[in-house]
Amino acid sequence: MFKKSLALAAGAAMLAGGVAHAGSHSEPVKIGFVTTLTVGPAVIGRDMKDAVELAVEHIGGKMGGKDVEVIFEDDGFKPEIGKQKTEKLVVSDKVDFVGGYIWSNVLLASYTSVVGKGPFLISSNAGPSQIAGKLCHPDFFSTSWQNDQTPMAMGEVLNQRGVKSVYIMAPNYAAGKNMVAGVERTYKGEIVGKDLTKWPGQLDFSAELAKARASGAEAVFAFYPGKAGVQFFKQYEQAGLKGKTPLYTVFTVDAISLPLLGDLAVGSLATQFWNPDLDNEVNKKFVADYKAKTGRFPSFYAAQSYDTIMLIKSAVDAVNGDLSDKDGMRAAMKKADFPSVRGKFSYGNNHMPIQNFYLREAYKTDAGEYTVKTVQTVFENHQDTYASECKM
Repeated sequence: MFKKSLALAAGAAMLAGGVAHAGSHSEPVKIGFVTTLTVGPAVIGRDMKDAVELAVEHIGGKMGGKDVEVIFEDDGFKPEIGKQKTEKLVVSDKVDFVGGYIWSNVLLASYTSVVGKGPFLISSNAGPSQIAGKLCHPDFFSTSWQNDQTPMAMGEVLNQRGVKSVYIMAPNYAAGKNMVAGVERTYKGEIVGKDLTKWPGQLDFSAELAKARASGAEAVFAFYPGKAGVQFFKQYEQAGLKGKTPLYTVFTVDAISLPLLGDLAVGSLATQFWNPDLDNEVNKKFVADYKAKTGRFPSFYAAQSYDTIMLIKSAVDAVNGDLSDKDGMRAAMKKADFPSVRGKFSYGNNHMPIQNFYLREAYKTDAGEYTVKTVQTVFENHQDTYASECKM
């Protein structure tokens, strides 16, 4: 278990587990945060954890006059473990909020252990279609996106660039299926082939890439997060596709993978709701302070996790720390009236963000660092497709 109580007073940080706080506000705001902190994808969890800790520092460790305690739990990259850790946070630790969740299958397994059980559930990454639609719940909010939206933006980019045919590759799990559905929903050209590969074990894509090369597709669309994405890019070059068949990706090229990919990814295009160069004061401070704290550019995983804390703070502040006022906290969160790194946005009826999506390009700075820059706005104030299925 990774447990960290984050309580800051008068601008000084104090980190300790299970600390009792004195005074009229003796009970802290307890936030459980589930992410991957061991095994391969722990690099993603590290970015999320660092961003949560930075956010708590930025707010002085206080919400609604109360200290803040964050309990980090490791899902081990497995739905069953994520569910167990979620239940522990709700039943044993009695947290007020549960945040985090990288993986859609982990969130889906854990979902009913939170909603309707007392705490609010804030997804800091995963956005499965089921939760955006028929399984929507008043106690669930997202600080990221619904899975289909980012590839829907990429489908529109393919249309704008006149790509007539594409070969699609993605892993065969909840998010992978949503990514494929998203690009298929907006792309108007011909899909000449499609492979849903094994997840999470498959890291050899040579057979599928050979099929993509033989298909004659004008471009390839791929979704491979984490280590799988690094392997995919390397094998794309080995298969002789780089420089011949343009590659368009989502959630594959980011601040985590770029230092590993280096020049392989320079010039590659992806879509995303957030970029480190977004021109607003909150984002500028977040990026600068995150980089100063960690020595790394923040990933979108970090940006979404930072926003998770700020969303929770807006709820607790609105009720002056009265955590029994769930209606008041819910109403405050629905306003999305907090300092977000993405700038101003709103929530749909399903509590998924309505927000802009951008095309971004990977590049190498004059200082030799790899990062991304905004190329264009693809969608403005975009709402996910499944909101119409939500009865809230």
